[in-house]
Amino acid sequence: MDISLFSYLTLVPIKIRKEKKTFIVENINSGEFYEMPEICINAIDLLNNGHSLGDIEQRLKVKYPEEDVNLIDFAEQLSDLQLIATIDGIEIAPKLKINKKNHSGFLWISPKVGKFFFNKTALFLYVILFILNLFLFVSYPNLFPHYQDLFISNYMVLNIIALLVLTFSSVLIHEFGHILAMRSKDLSTKLNVGHRLFLLVLESDISTAWKLPSKERNVIYMAGLCFDMVILFLALISQLNFVSGSGIFLRLMSVVVLNTFLRIVYQCCIYMKTDLYYVFESITGCYNLMENAQQMIKRSLPFIKKLETKDLVFEGEKKTVFTYSLFYFVGVVLTISLYAFFYIPQLLFAVKKITPGFLEGPASPPFWDAMVFSLQIIIGLALLLHSWRKKYLQR
Repeated sequence: MDISLFSYLTLVPIKIRKEKKTFIVENINSGEFYEMPEICINAIDLLNNGHSLGDIEQRLKVKYPEEDVNLIDFAEQLSDLQLIATIDGIEIAPKLKINKKNHSGFLWISPKVGKFFFNKTALFLYVILFILNLFLFVSYPNLFPHYQDLFISNYMVLNIIALLVLTFSSVLIHEFGHILAMRSKDLSTKLNVGHRLFLLVLESDISTAWKLPSKERNVIYMAGLCFDMVILFLALISQLNFVSGSGIFLRLMSVVVLNTFLRIVYQCCIYMKTDLYYVFESITGCYNLMENAQQMIKRSLPFIKKLETKDLVFEGEKKTVFTYSLFYFVGVVLTISLYAFFYIPQLLFAVKKITPGFLEGPASPPFWDAMVFSLQIIIGLALLLHSWRKKYLQR
């Protein structure tokens, strides 16, 4: 249906909440959230009060003389977002979308349980654990993880099995931090499988946290790291208190420390949308930071052809986006460091360990260790490719 300046629009049920610099608009039907500046919210208020697009455009041009006000474009954007209910009294029937946000995952967990783990006292204890972990690393340098900590056995199959079990367990605990924080606010969530670069990850769907103010969202974003601090502290203390204990136990604790340490450092790589990235967004009140920073970086690089693209940065956000761009590069350096000092040395060490096994023939255990290890790597790559394919098909 054509939209003109004489058109009258009504919108689907929405909720509007003021953020630090902009507004968050929630489509109640679909559970989707959108960031909008003040001028858009004023336009929506006038729409709800029964004004025509032309009338709204004239009013906004007077109120915002420096803005390029075009209500036809704005109405088309609202249509694309499926926020329009009627045009000139005629009901619009957008294609129904499956509401992925209003799922019922983990509602069996009582909000009281979530509040037990995430209240003011608990958050203070998590901060204390962070300080204690730093103290332990400084006081006992031998506790600092090394890439060879992964190899607790001469057989790579056993190393991989131990790594998979410990990684899955610790990542599940990390994600349950997010889940319990969500349940403390009586919000639902679910677990998905995704990837970050070349790493498979579990991801909690915490998108409904946008219903909350920024301070309360930050607790949800940091919840996984809070539980990581508990895991890391217990593993470090176990190594100190059971020095004369079972060798295999101490080696397993070394794997836990290595695994948790890498996951915590990885969260600092905020050029990806890690938990700390969302905390940075929430604190600054500037959203779509990654996309805006990438745009800024591309424009500043002399060897990239400059394209005429619309600046998506809201007024007053450029300093924040520039600051994030610096963290963007720091995150890239951290990632390169992780691969240089941990992931690549681990892979090379593993290849060095299994290569002789291929030469010993099917009658020897090292041969089958090498074969099964290779199969595990192939399965892992297949799962990673499936995750990539799923992500880009959704796009």
